[in-house]
Amino acid sequence: MNVSIVGKHLDLTDGMKSAVNSVIDSIQKYNLDIIAVKVIVDQNKKTEFKVEFNVQVANKGAVVITQKDKDFYKACDFAKDRLEKVLRRYHDKLVSHRVKQEIPAVVVDNEEDEIVPVDLAAEKPMSVDEALEEFKQTNEAFMVFKDTAGDTRVLYRRKDGKFGLY
Repeated sequence: MNVSIVGKHLDLTDGMKSAVNSVIDSIQKYNLDIIAVKVIVDQNKKTEFKVEFNVQVANKGAVVITQKDKDFYKACDFAKDRLEKVLRRYHDKLVSHRVKQEIPAVVVDNEEDEIVPVDLAAEKPMSVDEALEEFKQTNEAFMVFKDTAGDTRVLYRRKDGKFGLY
């Protein structure tokens, strides 16, 4: 992460630099991919300080926070609060959208369960009535057959004991 601290119209003291560095350290707790931080401290007419934090976050762009106050340290604290709020919201958005649902493992027991291909017993086309009579004699859940028009049809048992045709 590239950090640059610039003072306009004033010379930055060690206390000012340490205050800015503490803000930068506090935003690193969100584990965002911060590329660069540029801090500009400006003093207007020797009465008001303006602190601007320009934070470059990968896949988000720039987050720019500007705060003015008569006291430099108050301006820095207010800017820190606002910057943390923006970055916390972005972090929460990323975390909530990355919810990983665990997929239960499927255990296949090759000794008990086996898929065996079976040929359908639809040798000749039959009418729906003939298929229904043949289907009533079995205990199967469904029956696939070809009707007299050559279309593939499905007869199935409904839960209410009646039959359905598809």
